[in-house]
Amino acid sequence: MTGAAPQARGTYDGSFVPSVQGLRGIAALSVLMDHFYDMPKGGVYDIPDPGFLPPLWPWLQSTINVGGHGVELFFMISGFLIPASLVRHGSLPKFFFDRVMRIMPVFVVLHFALFVIGPIVGYKFFRGIDVASYLGIFTANLFFLQDALGLPIAQQNAWTLTYEWAFYIWFALTFVAIRLGGRAMAGPLILLGFACVFHWPITAFFCVGMLFSAVGFRIHIPGVPGLVAGLMCGAAMYASLVLFHPFVGLIPGVLLFGMVLATGSGIGRALSTPALQYVGKISYSLYLVHPFVLFPLQVIGLKFVAAGVDRWLLWAAFILIGLAMSLIASAISYELIEVRLRRRLDGALRSLFFRPLGKMEQSVSS
Repeated sequence: MTGAAPQARGTYDGSFVPSVQGLRGIAALSVLMDHFYDMPKGGVYDIPDPGFLPPLWPWLQSTINVGGHGVELFFMISGFLIPASLVRHGSLPKFFFDRVMRIMPVFVVLHFALFVIGPIVGYKFFRGIDVASYLGIFTANLFFLQDALGLPIAQQNAWTLTYEWAFYIWFALTFVAIRLGGRAMAGPLILLGFACVFHWPITAFFCVGMLFSAVGFRIHIPGVPGLVAGLMCGAAMYASLVLFHPFVGLIPGVLLFGMVLATGSGIGRALSTPALQYVGKISYSLYLVHPFVLFPLQVIGLKFVAAGVDRWLLWAAFILIGLAMSLIASAISYELIEVRLRRRLDGALRSLFFRPLGKMEQSVSS
């Protein structure tokens, strides 16, 4: 598989889609919103504490608490982008090298930071931990095996990377199997994919993105009606994920993503605004970095509430300061790690990594 394979009519060609960038920003902000609700409830050190979340109206609790389902938006985006990325790279080694360069630098930097600082501040599972357990949790989380081994997750949001890597590996193997031996050879992998979807229903959202990557169908509703329709489908998707089942959420998810991808649609134009484009650009750092930013604010909030400061005031300050600091820290992470460090690693490792893999590339060439 060398070079860029010809695109079938209607398939996504890998070009930049501003509305998808904006949707990525919405997904990250959605998860951030959920942590604005969850972290003030307390439990910083895995011991009971009152927290500083004020008494909220039930409708507001429900609205904020759905934010964690921004991960399904990320899964749809990955399902849409990854097929074209594999074709564009032209080989499995290059594809996976790019994925490692995209995913791992920020994750690894934060991973080491957590395992150095966590024991010092007594963060959660580091309290009273022995060396063997420390090394086990460190290694399992580094290779995304913590769930399989029944160990604590270190980085609060990194659980989704396990699903991302599983999807990359499954899709790449299935793609190569189809290219080399047709659907008969890929049959077991396709069946495995169906089994995973039924066992982990949220992985079905990868299929939504894959569907739109393979076909040219889009839902074009321009102007304000398109914006309203997109917002309603987004709200329906989130509500379905909470109230019903992920499979029910697929219906509004498909409608939403079809409108997001349509050129000139109302929701697409809204997602293409400069502010959301920038948040989308730094969204991966924002997704991983913000729990590190919010943690010290959470600790400070607990101290202030113990001193009698009003919970509403503390929560408002937590949101405003947390949002500003998360965006600033994510912008720094993006520039220093995702851009500069990645560029250095790419330059240092690319020739070293691919020279011994020339024969492997030839073996999957078409």
